[in-house]
Amino acid sequence: MALGNRYDLEIKQGATLSLTATWKDSTGTAVNLTGYTARMQVRSTYDASATILSLTSAAGDIVLGGAAGTIAITASATVTAALTAPWAGVWDLELVSGGGVVTRLLEGSANVSPEVTR
Repeated sequence: MALGNRYDLEIKQGATLSLTATWKDSTGTAVNLTGYTARMQVRSTYDASATILSLTSAAGDIVLGGAAGTIAITASATVTAALTAPWAGVWDLELVSGGGVVTRLLEGSANVSPEVTR
């Protein structure tokens, strides 16, 4: 996936969610993510206090690829099976540098489609 700013997330209930992206600067060079952490949240609305899904690099749900600039996001089938479906909301992905600078890389709508086969 190329990183723009908007990406609408489609989550399939009961299936593994797997997204991979590379963060590149304006010259097309991969951003070195060494020392960064990442966090992603899905909510019903922008101002909702409750999260529907929360993934972090600290928990191992988001793996950052250092100098390669890669970002791999995974939610297991067990995690997505627990989500209410059908459902629609919003999400974003933020990276935090070692110095504490927060960059929102991706954002958009999030939709959960219901699982039929169980």
